[in-house]
Amino acid sequence: MATTNGTPTTGARAELAQVNIARLRFPLESPQLKDFVEGLDPVNAVADAAEGFVWRLRSDSGNATDVQVFGDDWLIVNMSVWRDTEALTAFMYAGRHRELLKRRREWFEHAHEAMTALWWVPAGERPTVADAEERLLHLREHGPTERAFTLRTRFPAPAEAH
Repeated sequence: MATTNGTPTTGARAELAQVNIARLRFPLESPQLKDFVEGLDPVNAVADAAEGFVWRLRSDSGNATDVQVFGDDWLIVNMSVWRDTEALTAFMYAGRHRELLKRRREWFEHAHEAMTALWWVPAGERPTVADAEERLLHLREHGPTERAFTLRTRFPAPAEAH
């Protein structure tokens, strides 16, 4: 059964998965990334308590900065599941997350390809890093489709997610 903040949800047939990757400009332990690293736990705590939050990728460290994506040690990944796009955007553009988002160019290289993808998953399903990589590659190759899309070009939740 799917849960939102530990509470069972009813009637949800699909939930929104999101992946966001970024290429570090400096090593994670560097003084240049101190503010970013120190902001991770507080921002994750806000996400975990946010209305519509369902799940996020974590390793034993409590976040996902040590989870490898695309076999590249300089890429970091953030992956989560939300009730819908409204819940995700409400979190993204408010409070502590917004403060860190404003500073992303200090910490991450500018990308010329899609680094964020959204897709619908069946309620209760948790995507893997391999799923996220496939969705990002699909978005890069085909642009926004029902399989992988963006906040700017959204697709409604299907009757049955796949």
